Amino acid sequence: MRPQLLKVQKGSGHSFSARHDLVPYVNNRWHYHAEVELIHFKKGEGTQFIGDSIKRFKSGDVVIVGSNMPHYWRFDDSYFEGNTDVRVAHFSESFWGPSFLNLPENNTLKTILEKAKRGLQIKGKPRQAIAELLELLISASGPKRIVLLIEALTRISECRQLIPLSSIGFRPDFNESDNDRINDIYEYSIRHFREKIPLETIAEIANISPNSFCRYFKSRTGKPYSKFLIELRVGHACKLLIENNECIKRVCAESGFNNFASFYKCFKAITNKSPLAYQKEFMAL
Repeated sequence: MRPQLLKVQKGSGHSFSARHDLVPYVNNRWHYHAEVELIHFKKGEGTQFIGDSIKRFKSGDVVIVGSNMPHYWRFDDSYFEGNTDVRVAHFSESFWGPSFLNLPENNTLKTILEKAKRGLQIKGKPRQAIAELLELLISASGPKRIVLLIEALTRISECRQLIPLSSIGFRPDFNESDNDRINDIYEYSIRHFREKIPLETIAEIANISPNSFCRYFKSRTGKPYSKFLIELRVGHACKLLIENNECIKRVCAESGFNNFASFYKCFKAITNKSPLAYQKEFMAL
């Protein structure tokens, strides 16, 4: 399942890219690039794919993704009828010169960029400060741009609530013959995860035989397709529990689970909380 190589445009007179996106379909596909990506979702939510990690993203989230890590933010359909609001910077680890990160003063920056190769979600109070620095960066010029980027990375390195996203063992596979297949599988799965998806159907979407699909999917993503579907369903259940304060049994049905026992077991395995505890935690905020 080959992600698409994205060529990031830096712009005239700039050593790295920083931009403001207001539409949900910018790079809205499974892709990768040589640059590190720092992104803040001021407005917008959906499903986040980083390596073999699948989870919901929401307004306010700040994430850093390392070089060549495949990723994809699939905004919910409702945002295709309106606007999103995203700030994003892309920069090469060596844009400031080959020796910069080897300076002893920059050891913390080098370490955080190494950790970012798995993808990191920034939590806690530093998240807002980093978001504000990214917003300033977009409109800055001259040396101020570099200073602001270093400050943002320094804040990340000091943050005590960094959540690694992709697993340590995930290794991207950039097989040229698989150019669009991951996008087709992901798009179909996102639209139909509430239903039973027969192996024959998803294999047809992937344009391979049912006998080969399971082995193929696991070899490329590091997980069985059944687990991938469960993660999508649990992510959707989290959204419903937080936003709509719905009855838990109704959430179970609307998320594609056949019975409550299965829903409870899968939800707790992924979130480490029962559905009720998860809902109460967010209601108390």
